[in-house]
Amino acid sequence: MKEQRIIPAISDYKKLDKFLKSDLKYGILMNFQLAQLEDLIHKMKQHQKKVLIHSELIRGLSSDEYGAIYLIQSLHIDGIISSKPKVIEICKKRGIIGIYRFFIKDTISLDQSLDIGKRLKPDFVEILPASSFELVQEIKEALHCEVLLGGLIRSKGQLDDCFSHGAIAVTSSDIDLWEYQ
Repeated sequence: MKEQRIIPAISDYKKLDKFLKSDLKYGILMNFQLAQLEDLIHKMKQHQKKVLIHSELIRGLSSDEYGAIYLIQSLHIDGIISSKPKVIEICKKRGIIGIYRFFIKDTISLDQSLDIGKRLKPDFVEILPASSFELVQEIKEALHCEVLLGGLIRSKGQLDDCFSHGAIAVTSSDIDLWEYQ
């Protein structure tokens, strides 16, 4: 995942088509219905894409560890993004990418998320909003893992800020930003 700076967040078929035609390898499926996932994943795999699922944003999917097991065993996805520690633990046990996602609202939420992250030892964390980029180095040092940023990215200048502060990737639903180099 480290070789891809922008990870598309795909929430409709227009974005999926754009992603499938791109050179990008990893994409995140979100805001789809559970019944749509099998077909979407099949299309992505046909195009040699890596499938990440935002488990809390799939309608009809239990966003707990049982939903994660279903995604891994039945749909053979490549990774899950979740704010739920048990889901990340399942990803680690099953050998797929587990991205622990947390929101920084204030110092308390940062400290709580870092405490959980220290216990989880994730390979990656995604921090929202991306305007928290100034905390990337602190988080990397505390958790000993790579940091992705996401949420409210509207310009290439904001992307530059994210990368210059140490983020390895940015998640974005904005098609215009997917071609950022």
